[in-house]
Amino acid sequence: MADCIFCRIIEGTIPSRKVYEDEYILAFEDIDPAAPVHVLVVPKKHIESLEAVNPENVEYVVKAHFAIQQVAKAKKINAGGYRVIVNTG
Repeated sequence: MADCIFCRIIEGTIPSRKVYEDEYILAFEDIDPAAPVHVLVVPKKHIESLEAVNPENVEYVVKAHFAIQQVAKAKKINAGGYRVIVNTG
């Protein structure tokens, strides 16, 4: 979607500091972090919100949780615990 900032980051028209990427997910540093480690993890398929998750795109949600695990390891915060926030809307 042309008006979605996350889609534009995924396609590379808006630069980002990538932390993790695979065929399903992109994780990147927040430009205005609210915590010492603040990484956004987004699916590469546009899903409007959690309310739009369905059998055809649910694998992206599962892949996002795996990516969160990989980001935590890369940022060396996996052993001590970390907080995951999901925004809807």
